[in-house]
Amino acid sequence: MAVTKKAAAPKVAKKAVEKKAPAAKATRKAHTGPTVVVKQVRSQIGIMPKTKATMRALGLRKIGDVNTLPDRPEIRGMIARVPHLIEVNRKGA
Repeated sequence: MAVTKKAAAPKVAKKAVEKKAPAAKATRKAHTGPTVVVKQVRSQIGIMPKTKATMRALGLRKIGDVNTLPDRPEIRGMIARVPHLIEVNRKGA
């Protein structure tokens, strides 16, 4: 009984893959109108996870961080959750 080997598939040269240029990142529109400047003044150590998430959503990670946000009701609601950790200044009209 003869054992037959399967024929190996012919080797095909790999085609050069064209690299795509990285897509341009979407830029945010500059907010016009009143803004709120939020600064973290107290530590997040020992606070509830939901409160930490609110601080991250406001763009604050450590003491001294400052972020300028549009003055909208949802931002005002987040600020109302963490008044003991931040200072708020209103800018614009």
